[in-house]
Amino acid sequence: MPVLPRLPSAVLPLLLFVMITALPACGEESGDTEAEQGTADSNNTPAVPVRIARVSQRSVDDSLRFAGISRARQRATLTFQVGGTLQTRAADIGESVKQGQVLAQLYNPQLEPSRDAAQSRLEQLLTDIAQARRDQVRIEQLHERGVSPLSDLEQQRARVDSLQAAVSNAEASLQQAQRLLAENTLRAPFAGSVEAVLLQPGEFAQAGQPVIRIAARDGMEIEIRVPAYLLREIKPDQTLPVWSSLTGIKGSGNVLEIGTSSSGSNTLFPLVVSLDGNGIHAGEAYEVGIPRRSEAALVIPVSAVMRSAGGLTVFRFSSGHDQNLGTVSRVAVQISELLGEHAVLEGDGLKPADAVVYAGLTRLADGDIVRVLP
Repeated sequence: MPVLPRLPSAVLPLLLFVMITALPACGEESGDTEAEQGTADSNNTPAVPVRIARVSQRSVDDSLRFAGISRARQRATLTFQVGGTLQTRAADIGESVKQGQVLAQLYNPQLEPSRDAAQSRLEQLLTDIAQARRDQVRIEQLHERGVSPLSDLEQQRARVDSLQAAVSNAEASLQQAQRLLAENTLRAPFAGSVEAVLLQPGEFAQAGQPVIRIAARDGMEIEIRVPAYLLREIKPDQTLPVWSSLTGIKGSGNVLEIGTSSSGSNTLFPLVVSLDGNGIHAGEAYEVGIPRRSEAALVIPVSAVMRSAGGLTVFRFSSGHDQNLGTVSRVAVQISELLGEHAVLEGDGLKPADAVVYAGLTRLADGDIVRVLP
């Protein structure tokens, strides 16, 4: 076994001093080496590939569709003003009619006798008043001669006035009887076509009971029910988009009527829109678009929005000298609504032309280096 030479006792303190002094230097050199290695590793970290989209500002063509059934703008449900038995009906469903054309005839056994009685009463009163006026002339002549007293003349004048009032009353009664008799004939108030026949000959029709419904062929409209807040920006004669529910063909229409109150417990308000175009028939299904937004809005792809512990956020891309290489930062956003594949922004978290990551964001963290893919 080799024997180490024994060092003199005076050398030991010097050797210990050299060893203690050398240890920190070795540690510092090791730390510098590790720091350099870490910096190198950071510089060599590969950039995360992503795709970005620009925040765009545009007028959002957003509308809600409300369905309704087309109908004729000019339409009428015809009724008799008197009761009776439906004697004849001269129109069938779908038949074209002219204005003033006779559509149905009613039989009421009281109408003609009432008219005849009123006519006879008037003729009798006319005869009486004619005789009373002749008597008045004779009494006036006798009074001027001093033969007839003034009281007789006054009585005769009062009788003539009374008969005149009775004649006026009889004339009104005759007009009423004639109009009631005319009401047993149902005529078309305008040209159009018969939509429905509600009574058949031989059936009893009460006064005011619907008998026939007709509609004009030209001029169609649709009535929809919409919430009140959507009517605030709607103006009369405003043009709105209209779609056919069957074919999907888009057209247009103008606002005709705007409801100001709802009926009963219904919180929706009526809105009547004309239907422009040819070949539109009553009873067809259509949809009317009501705009919800008219001002410009900031929109981003829905895929760029992610949910985090603090709420909804996006990764905003910031580039350096290389436009395709940069870093990302997490930005909180507020979404007011979704429009298809886009989200409408609220607040000032993002500005127009800002770039946000919409693909590859699941592998990102705040401050990561990214490379933009084409």
